[in-house]
Amino acid sequence: MKNLVKHSLIALGMVVLAQGAMAAGDAAAGKSKSAVCGACHGADGNSLVPSFPKLSSLGEKYITKQLRDIQAWDKAEGDAKDKTGRAVPEMVGQLTNSSDQDLQDLAAYFTSQKRQISGAKELQVKVNAGIKVDAIKLGTRVYRGGNAETGVPACTGCHSPRGLGNGPAGYPNLSGQHAAYVEKQLRHFRAGERTNGGDTRVMRQVAEHMSDAEIIAVSNYISGLH
Repeated sequence: MKNLVKHSLIALGMVVLAQGAMAAGDAAAGKSKSAVCGACHGADGNSLVPSFPKLSSLGEKYITKQLRDIQAWDKAEGDAKDKTGRAVPEMVGQLTNSSDQDLQDLAAYFTSQKRQISGAKELQVKVNAGIKVDAIKLGTRVYRGGNAETGVPACTGCHSPRGLGNGPAGYPNLSGQHAAYVEKQLRHFRAGERTNGGDTRVMRQVAEHMSDAEIIAVSNYISGLH
């Protein structure tokens, strides 16, 4: 219970004390630079392939940071890649020639686009001893209330009850995101394979306590939020 309270306070504190101004991107300029992005993420940021995230309405500050981190990792060489930015192999070479203003413009454009909701699915997940439970009910419970027994804080502290995130704090809008993509990222955080969340390690501290069933259920629930 102490860990749950601690993580929740950290998350809420970051929302209140988040530093840094919003990215200064130009949405109109970003649209003219987004053609290559559209091949995977959709012209308006609503990707049709579950493995590629929806960028629409994601959050300008959040997208800008991710693009910078992805670019930094791509440009790093040798062992430096293990300590630099965010590893996204599918993005290799995509941002090599982009200026920082280009990244901010792309972030502004995609954030200005309306999110299309994927929709949660009716399914069951296995919890302890192979018992099957309703995924939407489990996802709702964990997203909104966390899991006090294992120290998983509620997702609402950073991402809001409707999953809309917190733009100024740099917390992404998760509502309607592809469940498969959210699940993949939670697993990466849990395994320590995604480390660009900052020194506070909020997402890694959250995901490390989540079971496979909780990750699947929460991801499915998020895909239906709006």
